[in-house]
Amino acid sequence: MRHSNATLGRRGEQAVAGWYGARGFSVVATNWRCSSGELDLILLDPCGDTVVFCEVKTRTSGRYGSPAEAVTRAKQRRLRALAARFMAESRPPGLVARSIRIDVASVRAGPGGSPVVEVVEGV
Repeated sequence: MRHSNATLGRRGEQAVAGWYGARGFSVVATNWRCSSGELDLILLDPCGDTVVFCEVKTRTSGRYGSPAEAVTRAKQRRLRALAARFMAESRPPGLVARSIRIDVASVRAGPGGSPVVEVVEGV
């Protein structure tokens, strides 16, 4: 059964949100959009010190390389600009953090079809 790219992306984002949740992070926002683009996941670390902006890349196979390889330097610059815009314009009241971090999460199907999540912190 084939899934649309949107369905595949949502499943990947859910898997990554679960990965972070298992590590004590809380989800601040998902799929935040503005005229400049979209941020997949915005999270707060367990200590409340760091806001993490996570770009999620989901693939059904490794045929075209690692999902994280799709996040080029230009995409990283856009993510940083979007993170700054979120913090300036849309940050929920009371969300104060000492730092921000950009992560990239790769999701692929593992044995039995269960998602395998790999996170690269601080790209």
